[in-house]
Amino acid sequence: MGFLSEFKEFAMKGNLIDLAVGFVMGAAFGKVTSSFIDGMIMPLVGMIQGKDFSNLYFGLNEAAQKAATDGLPLAKAKEAGPVFAWGAFVTVTIEFLVVAFVMFLIIKGMNSMKKKEAAAPAAPPEPTASEKLLAEIRDALKK
Repeated sequence: MGFLSEFKEFAMKGNLIDLAVGFVMGAAFGKVTSSFIDGMIMPLVGMIQGKDFSNLYFGLNEAAQKAATDGLPLAKAKEAGPVFAWGAFVTVTIEFLVVAFVMFLIIKGMNSMKKKEAAAPAAPPEPTASEKLLAEIRDALKK
């Protein structure tokens, strides 16, 4: 029974729960970022190229090179042979840069809030009952 109670105590610690929440939020943020990049950014970049950016590749053998010159999508080219899918790599790199920049902004915001919190002067502590009594006696003696 001791093992189960120790495990329960470990599992219910605040740090572990915070880590689990952070992991779930990170996964959700990754999906939102992927959707943003794939659905909004890369089509704009693809307009510059005039084609779907994720289908940009180089064939590494004759069959894959022929697929590239014929304008076949990446999936079909992979069936023909090995390919260097540089368009997909660039897409993931842009996604990483967006996530890194957002995380930088979050950490910067948290640090500035911590600095403001540390710089704010703390209110003086409330005087104790004996200090209040002594102040009354002092004030009475002054009169």
